[in-house]
Amino acid sequence: MYDRQFFRTRLGQAAMVSIITMTAFVALSTQLQVEPAYATTIAAEQVELA
Repeated sequence: MYDRQFFRTRLGQAAMVSIITMTAFVALSTQLQVEPAYATTIAAEQVELA
């Protein structure tokens, strides 16, 4: 694990921002309910190319 002195450095602060950003992204992305894309809801013919 890292000690408190590491997080006082510039690299440590960048690491902390990265961790917070990833945590926020995961928290927000689990709340989204994405609808199917419009193109997948349209009936289309399948054509076989010879």
